[in-house]
Amino acid sequence: MRSVRYLLMVLFVLALAAPNPVWPVNESVGPADEKVAAESEAPAEGAEVEGRGEGFQPATEVAKGVEIPATFGPIVTDTAIPMEKGNFAIQPTFGYSFANSIFDEHWKRTSAGGNFQSFSMDWRLTYGLIENMEVYAIIPYDHNWARKVIEPGPNGETSANSGGLADIKLTLKYRLVEETETLPTVTALFATDFPTGKFKNLNPGALNTDVLGGGAYVFTPGFNVSKYIKPFIVYGNLWYSMQTSFTDDVGKAYPGDFVTVNLAAEYPITGKWVALLELTSTWGGGRLFGPKTNLPQESLVSIIPGIEYMATDKFSVALGLSIDFVGKNNDAAVTPLLSMIYAF
Repeated sequence: MRSVRYLLMVLFVLALAAPNPVWPVNESVGPADEKVAAESEAPAEGAEVEGRGEGFQPATEVAKGVEIPATFGPIVTDTAIPMEKGNFAIQPTFGYSFANSIFDEHWKRTSAGGNFQSFSMDWRLTYGLIENMEVYAIIPYDHNWARKVIEPGPNGETSANSGGLADIKLTLKYRLVEETETLPTVTALFATDFPTGKFKNLNPGALNTDVLGGGAYVFTPGFNVSKYIKPFIVYGNLWYSMQTSFTDDVGKAYPGDFVTVNLAAEYPITGKWVALLELTSTWGGGRLFGPKTNLPQESLVSIIPGIEYMATDKFSVALGLSIDFVGKNNDAAVTPLLSMIYAF
């Protein structure tokens, strides 16, 4: 819990106590300038990928020839500036995870009992619904492989693979505060995960590769922030997720709530290249409502270095590498990431 308090303190300091960037002299910051001052998407929960913003915001000239840089945002950490009304963006994000070890209940890394790999393809569709509000859906496809499994299946299986639709997510995001000289952009969101991925009637011979969803509806209120702190653009997410009860092949399950804390920074290298660094995390706990949880509490902290290339003012590509380095009751994976976004 000290780690959670530390991450929350860092997020608060970044959002409210940041040094002031260079701003235009002799004029106040209007809505158009605020929109370009900072750019606002699993693993998700854990490795879930949610992705990179809602479209290009053109750079603007400010005092002494300094430009406020324009980017499409980080790979996993969600952005804060909503898409403009009537605009649309499509964003596929691809990941390939290698999990040869796991984090146990004591936060120690142990053998996974085999060679496990996963491919994820998340399609994020974003639309500017009204002024200062966007809605986006994430439609994920996952495919899992298990090889050289130490504990074989009922017919001696030591390898298997399965794939299909995972849990779909729908999010509404509304800007509460536009960025000024001293304040960051602050956005409130509410998201719902739907249990569309397979989680019961599993095939024992598939060695759990056919587990594609969590089984619960997940309701998530939260806040996103972003701010330009020359020469960096910084981002933060603070979300609280509540999971409903469900019944799987074992019986009635009462999953715990969890907190998501993400931090990210972008550093524009040139007019088209942007360096990225993200710290993403989920922290499992008890339940605010309903019976006490009867499932293991899961936590995961990952770091993602990356690079973004803004090919045009409507199209961008980003590459990253997600490395899970601290966790509890979770996979310890390394995941190369490729994310693309096209804004209409």
